[in-house]
Amino acid sequence: MTDLAVQGIRGGYPNAEEIVKGIDLDVRPGDLTVIIGPNGAGKSTFLKLVAGLLKPSSGVISLQGQPLQLGNAQAACRAGMSFVPQERNVFASLTIRENLEMGGYLLRKGVKDRIDEQLSRFPLLKTKFRERAGNLSGGQRQVLAMGVALMTSPSVLLLDEPTAGLSPAAADEIFELVRDLAKSGLAVLMVEQNALLALEYGTKGLALVAGRKAREASASSLLADDEVRHLFLGRREHGPAIQHEAKREDHHEGI
Repeated sequence: MTDLAVQGIRGGYPNAEEIVKGIDLDVRPGDLTVIIGPNGAGKSTFLKLVAGLLKPSSGVISLQGQPLQLGNAQAACRAGMSFVPQERNVFASLTIRENLEMGGYLLRKGVKDRIDEQLSRFPLLKTKFRERAGNLSGGQRQVLAMGVALMTSPSVLLLDEPTAGLSPAAADEIFELVRDLAKSGLAVLMVEQNALLALEYGTKGLALVAGRKAREASASSLLADDEVRHLFLGRREHGPAIQHEAKREDHHEGI
């Protein structure tokens, strides 16, 4: 069964030119779907439209067969969707424990049990449980942000460039964690600037150009497609995977 179904979504920011111009996409349990494309393709805007942070001008978004109220992030969260933004995804002044508690603010009970689940899933968080989030490295903050997002036990997880600013070693570790989440049965939709590496971990790929779907196929098929590689992907040893994407600046050796 499809967890997330997107049909004909169009839209962008208020009082601005339409960025996303009619995209269809299905994400099933266990899928790690990677959205790639050049700068300005509408990748992050599409993700925000799906998450309810922006209101589409038209289209339908359904979770487990039930249409969502468009542009309502809280309703999407209650229905089983969690979104991890690229920036400002944790409360720097709060501890790991307090961040996880904030992630469970919609829960009426069972918060402690959910926190224990995240500590078991991400042992790193347990070792730094009482440390402030602002003291964590970039990769560690991403782990915490995912833990916070998973507090509501979503069926669909949306990730906006989770490896931005991370070293190659830290990026590999984040991708491994995300792949494991998908293997556990979660439906994951991820925007990534490091397209080549992300497709190596992903199961499906969606390539966008100018707000429209250019390609959709298995991740392995996109990696093997010469035209896609020419348009979107650079060789990993020669720099960023997507042409014209910003370079990563963090030089930590790992999470």
